[in-house]
Amino acid sequence: MQSRFYVIPASLLIALVLQIMPLPIEADLYRPDWVLIVLAYWSMALPNRVNVGIAFITGLAMDILLGTAIGIHSFALSVSVWVLVANYQRLRNYSVWQQAIVIGLLSALYHLLVFWLQHLLTDIYFLFDYLWPTFTSMLLWPWIFWLLRKSRRQFRVT
Repeated sequence: MQSRFYVIPASLLIALVLQIMPLPIEADLYRPDWVLIVLAYWSMALPNRVNVGIAFITGLAMDILLGTAIGIHSFALSVSVWVLVANYQRLRNYSVWQQAIVIGLLSALYHLLVFWLQHLLTDIYFLFDYLWPTFTSMLLWPWIFWLLRKSRRQFRVT
């Protein structure tokens, strides 16, 4: 009974681990946005429990784990989740494949915000390689959606 309260934090923790897990250089270029995907699912499914505040705290954890300036991922995740929460009723009615396109657009927004903030703080230049995770996130969305929905129903997370 009490395990249902840990489903959301556990899924976010798993997403954080997958986000920082070492990969070969060739595969790291295509690493999906695990944290954004998990936050997107929970913010569409339970917007009263997972909202901009949770996204900000998770973004702070990502900033610390990735070693970036504090606030970069927090801001980008907060804006992305704010867009989702503001439109969750409409997005819930889309098919999973239409939602995957929305996740791709949100992932592109997330990466462009991260790039913009890092460009302001450092002197990096834009490469289209920054957007490869957008496509892998789109491709993974249906399976992550199915897995998280199954766990939400199994543990009766409300």
